[in-house]
Amino acid sequence: MPKLAARVGRAKPSAIMQVADKAKQLRAEGRDIISFSIGVPNFLPGPHVYDAVRKALDHDSGQYGSNRGDTALLDAFLKHMEGIGMTGYTRENVVVTIGAKHGLYNLFEALVDEGDEVLIPTPYWTSYLDIAEILGARVTLLPCPPEQNYKLTPAQLDAALGSRPRLFMFNNPSNPTGMVYTQDEIAALADVLANHPDTWVITDDIYNRMVFDGLSYHNFVQFRPELRDRVIFTDSISKTYGMPGWRAGFLAGPADAIRAVVTLNSNHITNVPEIVTAAAIAALSGPQDVPAAKCAEFQQKRDQVMEVLARIPGVVCPRPQGAFYVFPDISCAFGKSHDGRRIGNDVDFCNALLEAKGVACVPGSAFGEPRSIRISYTCPTPQLLPGMRRIEEFFAELV
Repeated sequence: MPKLAARVGRAKPSAIMQVADKAKQLRAEGRDIISFSIGVPNFLPGPHVYDAVRKALDHDSGQYGSNRGDTALLDAFLKHMEGIGMTGYTRENVVVTIGAKHGLYNLFEALVDEGDEVLIPTPYWTSYLDIAEILGARVTLLPCPPEQNYKLTPAQLDAALGSRPRLFMFNNPSNPTGMVYTQDEIAALADVLANHPDTWVITDDIYNRMVFDGLSYHNFVQFRPELRDRVIFTDSISKTYGMPGWRAGFLAGPADAIRAVVTLNSNHITNVPEIVTAAAIAALSGPQDVPAAKCAEFQQKRDQVMEVLARIPGVVCPRPQGAFYVFPDISCAFGKSHDGRRIGNDVDFCNALLEAKGVACVPGSAFGEPRSIRISYTCPTPQLLPGMRRIEEFFAELV
């Protein structure tokens, strides 16, 4: 039998989906399960989105679309970017993809050759490492522990860029930590990047409209415009608009990099479907009351989660100010036992918590930080505090 390609052996199933699937299985068996595992917004877009889709179905052309994306959608996204301070881009600087993950994969293919060095701050979203390894890149992780609020420092970045890596991957607001870089922090990192002109920069900023506590979103190009020639901005409708299953993502950056992705789109997907395009246009251009209300709701949920975590002795959790995750350091539980079950690491902790209390969380090792766990607080509101109280009870029962 012929062999599979070597890159397939480097591909790994999603640790997040494995936890989510286990929770579903236990729920199907009759267990009372509260899932804090998968990062799904758990709300639906406004009715204007569905109205736009119905109209699109009534006038469906049945034809191929543009490899770059429908002109009206490109324009809607450009206006969306202007709303967050990302100005000066034109249609030649943007492209539509089948979700942000597809966009990132195409970008890595366009920018990184096998053996090239890729810098990834830790904790990271799981797919960054997975994509880099599938494509045979050489990954350098930049540890950002809870002691530095899970944030990369300018000194760390400057030292890492000395080897002239091909690509620097940056995520703000962060999945899995929920941390948001301040204006001054982004400006300081931008100054470092400006001194190292040989490295591409991808900013995965899909939570840019989900920022709390009066903070605002910032990007490197806003402080160092010369970085516009090598920074690619990533966004999607998934999180802001409650539309992860619709699969519409966007990239904005220098024209040559975007053209490369357009070419890859022509080989991979041809175009984003017509009804998805209609839905995305309506989401970006229509009323913004649903995402605004959900952002306020997530901030309240963040406060509730942090209040419970603050009561648990030994647990350390930098205060997140965006997205919908908290990422507590639970290593105080290591070496202890629950109901005779020893907890040696984050995976043991999550397995024991799920079995004993019916609460599903994702081990931090899936994100490169094995002292922590990720809690996604997008579950229905009535489940949130009961689930957090079960976690509090679990810690209280450790011996």
